[in-house]
Amino acid sequence: MRMSKLFFQTLREAPADAEIASHQLMLRAALVHPIAAGIFDYLPLGHRVKHKIEQIMREEMDAIGGQEVTLPIVHPAELWERSGRWSAIGDDMARLKDRNGRDYCLGMTHEEIMAELAQTVVSSYRQLPFVLYQIQTKFRDEPRPRAGTIRTREFTMKDAYSFDRDQAGLDAFYPRIYQAYFDIFRRCGLEVVAVESDTGMMGGSMAHEFMALTPVGEDTLLICDACGYSANRQIATFRKPAPPVAAPAPLAEVYTPNITTIATLADYLGIAQSETAKAVFMIAEISAENGAPREQFVFAVVRGDMEVNETKLANAVKARRLRPATTEEIRAVGAEPGYGSPVGIARAKVLLVVDDLVAATPNLVAGANRVDYHLRNVNSGRDYTPDLVADIVAAADGYACPKCGAALRSVRGVEVGNIFKLGTMYSEAMGATFLDENGQSKPIVMGSYGIGSGRMMACIIEHHHDELGIRWPITVAPYQVIIVDLGTEKTPEVTAVAERIYNDLRALGVEVLLDDRDERAGVKFNDADLLGIPLRLTVGGKGVKSGALELKLRRNGEVREIPLAQAAPAIQEIIEAEFALIRATLKPEPLA
Repeated sequence: MRMSKLFFQTLREAPADAEIASHQLMLRAALVHPIAAGIFDYLPLGHRVKHKIEQIMREEMDAIGGQEVTLPIVHPAELWERSGRWSAIGDDMARLKDRNGRDYCLGMTHEEIMAELAQTVVSSYRQLPFVLYQIQTKFRDEPRPRAGTIRTREFTMKDAYSFDRDQAGLDAFYPRIYQAYFDIFRRCGLEVVAVESDTGMMGGSMAHEFMALTPVGEDTLLICDACGYSANRQIATFRKPAPPVAAPAPLAEVYTPNITTIATLADYLGIAQSETAKAVFMIAEISAENGAPREQFVFAVVRGDMEVNETKLANAVKARRLRPATTEEIRAVGAEPGYGSPVGIARAKVLLVVDDLVAATPNLVAGANRVDYHLRNVNSGRDYTPDLVADIVAAADGYACPKCGAALRSVRGVEVGNIFKLGTMYSEAMGATFLDENGQSKPIVMGSYGIGSGRMMACIIEHHHDELGIRWPITVAPYQVIIVDLGTEKTPEVTAVAERIYNDLRALGVEVLLDDRDERAGVKFNDADLLGIPLRLTVGGKGVKSGALELKLRRNGEVREIPLAQAAPAIQEIIEAEFALIRATLKPEPLA
């Protein structure tokens, strides 16, 4: 491709609303163009990168037996109603009606559609197992699109689905897709960690997220460097300290004027925050027996030095979602904001959930449900009776690893892929069954596996850039080589050499970009660095005369000379060495 014909326009400065490096560079390097919040055009250079990422996905999915299909983005409501997710998913789902008033949605994922497809085809155990995948547009009406293509509303995803006859089959396939995902990311030049995660709206018995570690990540991960434990903070557990052993002391009210926080309460009473109980008031949306949502006041109690984990709490009470209770809602159940306590509340109106550490700890200080007063020596089981005792607190940096007891380390990450053991939730809803050897009808056991290509592109840039621009890994770069032609009207022989090398490289199958624009040398060099093409070959008068041209590796800035007479094969050899560096990163990964 000649840059004089390429549809692109680089920017010297990024727009003010582009806050992170990948977003800035994707705009400056003309990879994408925003047309609405969270919705982007992919321009020629960006499309080439995205296509290469998706081709690597195809190759790795095909290698484990995947078969590619294309399913629609518009889904009839009745399929989502059969799984229960039509009403379970809120405003994230974009819904529409056709001219006849029928309900549809834009697909944000395809479990229902895939299960319905299996239902129409599969009848016998002899047809199992198999894996279908697609690379398809998805739409999620994300309330806060941000960070360029990391959090968008319209996005492209490779989503795959496995179909097995039993749990053992799914369990056997799960490590294979786990390894395939590591291979995909590493072939794209992206190192990730796999962490256990919440199954969320997808359901199922197990899930892993593949996280690119970066300070711009929205997820917090807890990692143990001693034993390798890793989990998303949403579900991470930790080894809780042993509660003190003491007999329950008499309940006593204490005057605490203007004391409304755990920190000030502990200071005022001269105690540790771990000797207090913290009240958290939430409203949970819970499905009733008829499927319609209802609101439930949830009163959660955790130790004062810890924080509620809303994902754990939602899972404990089987809530679709949670929101903070208002002051009016808190007072309506007999509690007082800032002085909340499970003692004396209107129990008929409240679902009382207590963390297991609080339930086992004697003589905590809690609110008295009236302004300026707290209670000493509050004990679960004597002074109040929980409806549910569960682990509902968030793990944090420095907490003890649940496996080995070493200190956990918290890091930030961006989720670039996820895998789920779905089980039979969707196959049962869609009637996707098969007859086994004995003629018994059984539901197909499913798994679901996704990677977003646009998000992955952004994360690659986050990991591979410097102050000059992008530094693409050779496997996903839009072009492998850029030739900077420094010829002018006075030096046509330079341009002739650049043209010859350009044609020689193309004949060898090298992806090459020729900068033949009528621009200053500085502009061409700056654009080459910004675009991040892995190899830059400079063809100028000095090199043509000496018979040696300058070649620069973008990933590390290394400059070397190559003989003009053997320029094309020398470049081809360097490209192969760059691919070999990527292949060297591929290694077996045990399931976390």
